[in-house]
Amino acid sequence: MSVAEENFYPKEKKQKIAVVLHQASSTTGRIGQILQRNGFELSIYRPVLGDCLPATLEDYAGAIIFGGPMSANDNEPFINREMDWISVALKENKPFLGICLGAQLLARNLGGVVKPRSDGEVEIGWYPIEATGRGKSVMDWPKMVYHFHSEGIYDLPQSAELLAKGNTYPTQAFRYGENAWGLQFHSELTRAMMQRWVVHGAERLELKGAQCAKSQLEGRFVYDPALRRWIEQALVKIFGKPEKTIQS
Repeated sequence: MSVAEENFYPKEKKQKIAVVLHQASSTTGRIGQILQRNGFELSIYRPVLGDCLPATLEDYAGAIIFGGPMSANDNEPFINREMDWISVALKENKPFLGICLGAQLLARNLGGVVKPRSDGEVEIGWYPIEATGRGKSVMDWPKMVYHFHSEGIYDLPQSAELLAKGNTYPTQAFRYGENAWGLQFHSELTRAMMQRWVVHGAERLELKGAQCAKSQLEGRFVYDPALRRWIEQALVKIFGKPEKTIQS
């Protein structure tokens, strides 16, 4: 096709999703791959490195805040900015997904509490979750999910719906309104990402309740296929499929 012909035929403009990551080396993993395969474009922001977040999500199909090694309770400017920024998605009723740290920031934005267990037990590895009655009515859920956290969500406001619960930390998934979702667990990890996490976070595997690296990697073969199928369906539930728009 010639340049003239390319200019004659309008190009489709992809809908964007605003994505917040927390390290220079962080990636969107499998979730990013699925969203891009579904036709979305990802706009990456790293407030921890000084990136400014968009003042409005008017030009976005939704937003995601991923996890990170920091605490949702850290009194860091970027943590406070991210937590306040969630109000933009809520006010504009845009689809929002918080994963681990992102879910904890959503809970805090709504008035919930994020804290460690009094006995210091963590969730690092594969652990079972159980869907609530409300959760079952929303979608099917995986039985086993992957965790890498030492704090959990407590005291969800009554306006938020608990969708899945766990034995160690009570809040595993919740929804606020129709469009804001929080997941305490990780479904985005590729095998390479999991290997990096267990290597770089080796000291955390000594914490109470954490599973050894061998168990985590072996568990992936058993539990990850169902988790992968679930997140593919869940992303469509949360963000839908992008509408085709034409560039002018």
